Amino acid sequence: MLPLVSLCLCGQLHPLTMKLTYFGHSCFGVEYAGKHLLFDPFITPNELAKAISLDSIQADYILISHGHDDHLADAVALAERTGATVVANYEVAGWLRQKGLTNLHPMNHGGGWNFDFGRVKYVNAVHSSGLPDGSYGGNPGGFIIAGSAGEFYYAGDTALMSDMKLFGEAHALSFAVLPIGDNFTMGYEDAIRATHLLKCDRVVGVHYDTFPYIRIDQHAAYGAFIAAGKSLLLPGIGETIEV
Repeated sequence: MLPLVSLCLCGQLHPLTMKLTYFGHSCFGVEYAGKHLLFDPFITPNELAKAISLDSIQADYILISHGHDDHLADAVALAERTGATVVANYEVAGWLRQKGLTNLHPMNHGGGWNFDFGRVKYVNAVHSSGLPDGSYGGNPGGFIIAGSAGEFYYAGDTALMSDMKLFGEAHALSFAVLPIGDNFTMGYEDAIRATHLLKCDRVVGVHYDTFPYIRIDQHAAYGAFIAAGKSLLLPGIGETIEV
């Protein structure tokens, strides 16, 4: 794994405020205001994450961006073990209820809710969404987390979109978690363009290298971010970093 790059335009390290643990693909956890937030759990089907045990993962909340299997494969198992509240769009939440989960919080685009750790807003993503059994998964989205511990954005699976400019105007983002694998989502070049819209120079890259379609040249990605004066973090699977 390449070293973490954390240079910004001013040449100094960005303030470290939160702990983020990467579990592979688009799954990561953030320790936020005393709570464990887990995003898009896809671990057991991921060969690259075979060293990760579900029993080792803590979650008070599980946030799911959309219905594709590579974003919710382990949601039921983890929610049942941890008792976590699952936050997802209305259709995904309804599907999970059919799977036996009851601790659910449905959302839809543009809406927000004040949880005990801070505010969650469910925002647009440009992608597709269908549930593993082929049923309708609603529209895909992302999440903006805001509270006393800071603000960050998880884009989910998305193309570059002009809505990101609105997110940057409304929020002082400490970091953004963006897909960089290309083919199904933005590539790293568009992720750099997204940083300008978001007014956020610090990016944790996800949704890359898991499958042949989304394998990237990590050296090229790092080089492009450095040339743009931006910070790209690609933690190893199972690694915890400060962001």
